[in-house]
Amino acid sequence: IQAEAVVRNLPGFSRFLPIAALCHGQTVNVTNISREAGIARTTAIGYLEILEDTLLCFRVPGLQTKLRVRERKHPKWYWCDPGLVRAMKRSTGPVLPEEKGTLVEGLVAQLLRAYRDYAGLCEDISYWSGGSRETEVDFVLARGVERIAVEVKSGRQFHEQWCRGLRAIAPLQGLVRRFIVYPSGPELRTKDGIEVVSVERFSELLGASETFWKEGAP
Repeated sequence: IQAEAVVRNLPGFSRFLPIAALCHGQTVNVTNISREAGIARTTAIGYLEILEDTLLCFRVPGLQTKLRVRERKHPKWYWCDPGLVRAMKRSTGPVLPEEKGTLVEGLVAQLLRAYRDYAGLCEDISYWSGGSRETEVDFVLARGVERIAVEVKSGRQFHEQWCRGLRAIAPLQGLVRRFIVYPSGPELRTKDGIEVVSVERFSELLGASETFWKEGAP
């Protein structure tokens, strides 16, 4: 970026990077970023665009449905690699508990994008929010009229409250499967059909795209 003279004020860009890293897995508030970095709002917008243009970051748009809830419209922001997020924040040592959620979520986001772009897994990837964090679904995949909802958790033991968002989105037309993806653990299925799988198992399922889109597939 410095060599290409894309950024004139490199110190300001350096202050911006760790703040942008804190937005990983979150909706972006440009006003807050500009204030914390000590740069103009228009400059912050330009810096975010640079990160996207250089493929370091990407956005996941909010899904607009006809479900009777207040849906969030602003896109969520992700870096292309969990290690890069920690590097930008200048984090060293073991991953802290408060970091795990968004880091695992970002890993799954990049996994989904890779299968979409290289294997044609789906046409679009978005997220859905029913108006609160508790009823949010991290990713909704679309292929034609079909949808698959994916919620990512960082815990290693399944909890029923993990299903809130997936149960809230259940009335969505075309929804064929609902997944909870977590780092490791047993493969489960709830009474209402929510599939709980590890990241490794989820990756295996993504590799068989036709089977992946079949309701109740093994």
